[in-house]
Amino acid sequence: MPKRILCCFVVLTALYGILPCHACAIETSAASAILVDVNSGRVLYEQNADAKMLIASTTKIMTALVAIREGNLGDVVTVSREATLTEGSSMYLKEGEQLTLEALLYGLMLSSGNDAAVAIAGHVGGSQAEFVTLMNETARDLGMERSSFANPNGLDHEQHYSTARDMACLACEAIQNETLMRIASTRTVTIGGRTMTNHNKLLAYMDGCIGLKTGYTRAAGRTLVSCAERNGQRLVAVTLQDGNDWADHQALYEYGFSTYPAQRAAVLGHEAGAAAVHGGMTGTVPLVAAAGFSWPVAAGETLESRIELTAPLSAPVLAGTVVGQAVFTLDGKEVGRVDLLCGKTVLPRLESAMDTLKTGLPE
Repeated sequence: MPKRILCCFVVLTALYGILPCHACAIETSAASAILVDVNSGRVLYEQNADAKMLIASTTKIMTALVAIREGNLGDVVTVSREATLTEGSSMYLKEGEQLTLEALLYGLMLSSGNDAAVAIAGHVGGSQAEFVTLMNETARDLGMERSSFANPNGLDHEQHYSTARDMACLACEAIQNETLMRIASTRTVTIGGRTMTNHNKLLAYMDGCIGLKTGYTRAAGRTLVSCAERNGQRLVAVTLQDGNDWADHQALYEYGFSTYPAQRAAVLGHEAGAAAVHGGMTGTVPLVAAAGFSWPVAAGETLESRIELTAPLSAPVLAGTVVGQAVFTLDGKEVGRVDLLCGKTVLPRLESAMDTLKTGLPE
């Protein structure tokens, strides 16, 4: 998973405090909370974000991620007796019933079915224990250092916990999975005679909400991990043990989008500057961004960029060649880099070519 791990490393770099958020007046009712810009990983708000907490059914984000990565959506799963006896929220599975893995994932994410979680774990992992091993391995891969999973559904257990910061990291990864987000953003669906409605009321309460997962046990209280999008910018909010989570998430998003709008500093395939070319038919070559880059910027902050070339350019230079990077800084602190490509081919001037040819001839 090299690309996924690299992506998470970039997010975690910001999540773990390289750029702390500004002091702000916003407050929540949560025991622990965090608001994160998905693209950059920048923390926009945090409150006791590293406290180890019970996470209830927000666990199922990890369950879904592992199941989608390791399983096949079209697999037919036979429901075990163990699954039907699982306590708590349910999609009301029956022993011996057969459903696709995809149908069970809808039951997991919309109905918050603990029975669905056990059925999924048994099918994908071979057993709950083996599936939990996969969950913990994935957590380690994502850098969730303060998390431990003991089951696939989030029922209270002394070895089952996480933090708001770790759950934000998980959410940022889950958002990259199109299948998971398609399911998590569905408000209602009818599959196999069952009509399931999403427990995540934010999907109806606010424009731009695209998931993710609710949770509740008496010990954990209300837990909520959600994601919202506005003007191409995505934010993740996590609140743990929060009796006013619907309102708190809406307030967090209003604060985040209004205070930290994303500033686009580079666009894939667009010109991002120019560089001098020694001995070329033209004296400069346009430089094109090999990737996009944006960063959330508050009032009073300054996002700047500079070009760093790998070496001075001499003709010929070929279009598409990586010749350096655009370096982005926020108030003087580096926040990211993007490779720069030559936007066109620059051939040597005729006299330069002749000089080169002459130097290669015998006296």
